[in-house]
Order: sequence, then structure tokens, then C-alpha cells
Amino acid sequence: MGLEHGEEGAGHKAMPRQKLWIDAITVSAIILFVGIGSAVLSKVLSAYVSGGSQIDRTLVIALLLNVALILFGWRRQRDLSTEVAVHTAAEQRAHLLAARDPLTGFLNRRSLAEDGGTMLVNAARRYKAVALVIIDLDHFKEINDLHGHAVGDALLRQVAAAIAEVLPTGALSARIGGDEFACTFLFDSTHPGPVERVADRIISKLAQPFRCEELLLNISASVGIARSDHGCVSIDALLRNADSALYAAKNAGRNRFAWFDRSMEREQEARIALETSLRDAIQRQEIAPYFEQQIDLLTGKLCGFEVLARWEQPNGAIIVPAMFVPIAERTGMIADLSLSVMRQAFLAARDWDPTLTLSINLGPRQLKDAWLAQKIIKVLTETAFPANRLEVEVTEAALFDNLPLVQSILTSLNNQGVGLVLDEFGSGFSSLAHLRAATFDRIKINHDFIGAMADDPDRAVTVNAVARLGECFNLPITAVGIENAAAEERLRLLGCARGQGYHYAQPANTANTRRLLAQRGLLRQPAQPIGHHRRSLG
Repeated sequence: MGLEHGEEGAGHKAMPRQKLWIDAITVSAIILFVGIGSAVLSKVLSAYVSGGSQIDRTLVIALLLNVALILFGWRRQRDLSTEVAVHTAAEQRAHLLAARDPLTGFLNRRSLAEDGGTMLVNAARRYKAVALVIIDLDHFKEINDLHGHAVGDALLRQVAAAIAEVLPTGALSARIGGDEFACTFLFDSTHPGPVERVADRIISKLAQPFRCEELLLNISASVGIARSDHGCVSIDALLRNADSALYAAKNAGRNRFAWFDRSMEREQEARIALETSLRDAIQRQEIAPYFEQQIDLLTGKLCGFEVLARWEQPNGAIIVPAMFVPIAERTGMIADLSLSVMRQAFLAARDWDPTLTLSINLGPRQLKDAWLAQKIIKVLTETAFPANRLEVEVTEAALFDNLPLVQSILTSLNNQGVGLVLDEFGSGFSSLAHLRAATFDRIKINHDFIGAMADDPDRAVTVNAVARLGECFNLPITAVGIENAAAEERLRLLGCARGQGYHYAQPANTANTRRLLAQRGLLRQPAQPIGHHRRSLG
């Protein structure tokens, strides 16, 4: 690849030299033509009209060669001009492709850093400040998942056009992520109001419905703003600060903007520290399995557990998943974390009563790993945990990312005897097609529906509908989030097979779960190692 570019560059540099040589030859030919042309032509005319002296053939040949050289030079000059124009256009296209996002025509991240650096220099000369605004689309992933990438791309193009409409003259606009945009522009550091008005217009503009391929799509935007006069000497620093402000805007409820301030910087440092600690905690197996009971609603007996993760810190503090799972997913640590928790759970549950199952959740990021099924089967084999006592749970949203790959992973696990559960059914994308996407063994109803069932008639209708659907497809229903006896009784009457929630017990660690099972006589006597048995006989 480097050689090809080198040859192309060398050929392009050689063109001016070729043109110089051809120009020199053409000029020389013209000078010779002027020098001998008049004499030869006068003799030719004299000989033709009055039969004068014989023409010197050498001069005639020289004249003809001069004419040929002039014609050759003119034609070659024209060809070279065409080649130069083609190469120039190709270079311009290559530069445009390297500098621009092909979907929206906005700058890419690298070009934003380059052109933004120039803007920072110009701002300092003019005693102005630079505002950098990051725009992140809320709920874009759901639209992309539900309607496909073609609709998502069409929406992004319309969003880019809408952003460009409200930016001030001279602003730079860039697409820096899948659904993330950035723009920079100058402002008077003593009057930041115009920056806020731009952010407000962007938010208002993107809150309007967009029509894409006969669909009316609704999104919103969260915006983070940073300013160069608060210690930012580079576009990268502005991007980091604006990203922290964006994080704050999302946490505050989305569809709004936030300015960066130093407290966000401290929060950002805390997040980085938490990320580092999390990486170490996974290696030290501080992320431990906790077990939430699953109850047979017909008999009231314990039939299994859902495996949850808790971060048990050395000082005794417990960190809940909401604090560390998003970090693990964003940084790619979720795969190692999940496999570590699985391994610990399988080892802990090997000698439990064989009727007790374990359920584990597989997130969208994990399901992008083509080797996930093999990794889980490897952990099952190494821990000697029976595959038929394991259930894996996947959400409907996870099916959208890459349905063929997810189907392949789930089929591989199911072929080994692992049960499949469709989790959070009814959470927004429910479709009969999802039930056919894999050979699911049960359906889970989202806890939000169960908790609000008593007070919200619409939620109650949804629960009833899912229960009837499960009955039609012969799929047992697990209800999540049961918090009182009334909800339990109602779900039992609806025909739900299993229930879990704080009505039964809080999730417990391995030691407490083992103590509970021992009290109920649900522990098997662990088999002695073969070597130990032989020694005892001797």
C-alpha cells in the first residue's frame, strides 16, 4: 500500500518535469520554424509559380520536422494538462474523504482537531474564546435496532442538516461517533449567552419529528459545552471537558445542555479511578455472585436462582451493578467480569440439589463475541457444572444488534443442554418474531410491569397479554419484581410458573445461600476425590 502511494506521488512529481521538457522542445521547434520557415516557403512558392531554382530538400525536411515537433508538443502538452487535472481532482477527492465523514459531509474527528487548533489560535489573536459543543442523540440506538441501519443513516443525515442550519457563520461541525456530533465556534468570553442559544436551538430542532422512509421518528439530544478560556489549550482538552458535561446532561434527564465545570472534572477523575479499581477487582475476584431466589408459584418451592453480581470491596462495602456494569460495558471489561462471576457461581452450585437451576444474563456487548458459546461451555466443563442446570437470559434489544450471530450463539448453547430465556419481554420491542429467533424455554416479564401492575391498568393488561401469549406458545412465564403476597397471588392466578423478588428474599452471597440450602436439605454430600477414596481404603 505504501509503495503504491509512493509510486503515485513520484509519478505526479514527474509531471512538471515532463511538461518543462516538452515546453522546451516546442519552443525550440517554433524558433527553428521561424528561422527557416520563411526562406523555405518563399522558395517553394517561387519554384511552384515561376519554375525557379531547385528547393533544398534538407531545409524542407527540417521545416517538416519542426512542424511535426510543434504538433507533437502541442498534443503532449494537452495530454499532460488533462493528466494533471485528473490527478489534482483525485487528490482533492482523497483529501475530502480523509477529512470528511462520508455519511454527513461533516468533518471527522482528526480534521476537527486540526481545523479546531487553527480556530483556537485565531481566537487568541482576536481576544475571543472557542466554544465546543458535543451533541449526543437520545434513543438513537433503539431506532437503529428497530428500523435498521438504512433508516438510521437517513436519520443521521437529516440530523446533520438540522444542526448545520442553526450554527453561526464560521462554525466547524464534525461527526465524532456513531450518533455523536461536535461543533466549535468563536464567542465573546464575557457574554456566553449566544452559546446557550445555539445549544437551545439545537435541542429544539432535534426534538422535532423527522420523516425517514415513510416513518415519523422522534428523538431528542443531550448537549455538553466546554469553553477554551477555562484552561483548555487544545481541541482534545475541550472534547474531554464537553464529554464530561454531556455525561452530566444525560444524568440530569437528557434533552438538555450542561456547561462543563471543575466538579465534573473531579467526577471524571473518580470514574477513571473506579475503572482502574474495577479492572483490578475482576482479577482478584472481588466481583462475586449473589443469588436471587426463584420460586415455583404453584408449589411455593425453591426451584433456582438468578445469578447477580456484587462488588465486595476489601473494606466491606458492597457496590451494586448500576455503579460498575455500565463502566464494564463501556470499557469492554464486561466479558471478563461475566465469565469470572459465572465460574464462581458454577463452582459454588456444583453440590446443590440437582433440581436447582442457575440463570445468568448475557448483555448485548457479550453477544457480539462469536466465541461466547465456546467460552461458556469451557467454563461449564472446567467447573463440572451440568449444562442442563444452566439458563441464559437475553433481552429483546440484544437480538437486534446481530440476529444471525445471536442465533448461532444461542443454538450452540442450547445444543449442549443450556436453557434459553427471553428476558424483559414486553419492554418495548415485543414481537412474535423474537419468540421464533431461538428455541426459548421460558419468558421473563419485566419487573417494571410487575411493580406497577396494581396501580396501572395498562401495565396489568400487558402482563395479562404476555401470560396468555406464553400459554399459547407453551412457554412458562417468570415474573420478576414480586414485592408482596397480593402480587404473587395475582400472578399465580394468571398462570405464571415462577416468581422472584424481594417478597421472597434479598439476593444473598454464596455463604448465606449455602446456609439456606443446608437448612432446607438441598445440599448433596460432595463426592470424595478418587485419590482420597483409595487412600482411605488402604
